[in-house]
Amino acid sequence: MLEIQHLTKSYAGSSVNAVEDLSISLRAGEIYGFLGSNGAGKSTTIKALVGIHPFQQGDILIDGVSIKTAPLQAKMQIGYVSDNHAVFERLTGREYVTHIANLYSVPSERVAQRCEDLLEIFKLKDAFDTPIKSYSHGMKQKISVIGALIHDPKLWVLDEPLTGLDPQSAYQLKKVMKRHAAAGNTVFFSSHILDVVENLCNRCCIIQKGKLQGVYDLAELRAEGRSLEEIFMNVIGETEGEGV
Repeated sequence: MLEIQHLTKSYAGSSVNAVEDLSISLRAGEIYGFLGSNGAGKSTTIKALVGIHPFQQGDILIDGVSIKTAPLQAKMQIGYVSDNHAVFERLTGREYVTHIANLYSVPSERVAQRCEDLLEIFKLKDAFDTPIKSYSHGMKQKISVIGALIHDPKLWVLDEPLTGLDPQSAYQLKKVMKRHAAAGNTVFFSSHILDVVENLCNRCCIIQKGKLQGVYDLAELRAEGRSLEEIFMNVIGETEGEGV
């Protein structure tokens, strides 16, 4: 479903690559966690994946379509929830979701069906016709999620989606993530919350200083009695200690 192939990304004025020769492959029907400490390259990778940042080397394929050579076709398969939950705050929730649906040419009857379902899950029905600027942080996150899912994307990408959410909202979001993957789609999300990754994901990877440090099957780790937290701390500790 998602192939990141030898991705290398650097920023002007920096002699160090933000992401260097990163290759990972995600399957249909799985939830995949993307781990790393602050500044490891997670958000840079995600922004390259969704077409916000250009990159110098490598390629990214979504369902076999290159984000470099066919960006519009590739982006039609992606739903993206950013780490800053950016939305058009002067619009109502309904206006925002309708706008996103129009961008993806989603039929109006399909929009109505999906909205009804997701509004029920996220308990947003009463706020759907009020301006987003009046929403709480959690409500803005939820309307971002509804907008990202309105076209039923094959690949759902979330950057730190649980930050600042109360337990009920976090539970609702994780429920929708599981359901989206169970329908044969792929969920790719970055997080600092290792317990969530360990309990929610099928697989995960760890990057540090823009380089892949390892890919882990969570079921295998559980069967072996290994802790993702211990693995993460060992990997990050070893990497940060290089050259000291």
